[in-house]
Amino acid sequence: MGKSYWLVNSKRTEVKRFIKNEKRIEGVFEYVFIETGKIIGELGKEPLEMTNSVSVDIELAREIYKRLLSQGWRKTEEV
Repeated sequence: MGKSYWLVNSKRTEVKRFIKNEKRIEGVFEYVFIETGKIIGELGKEPLEMTNSVSVDIELAREIYKRLLSQGWRKTEEV
């Protein structure tokens, strides 16, 4: 897996992790895994409860990332 990028919502109740798939398969588009997790307790102190994972085309992942930032989500360190 590649480097991960994390976002946290403004209420600090949910996170999203974006991870680019580094495996190259000829004829297959580049894609990113987007994982969603619930924050239980204090961010970084308690384990996350990962609730969902999807893979999307890299361009769609970029659009989703930008849209979330415009909706008040903030960048955060890996949790």
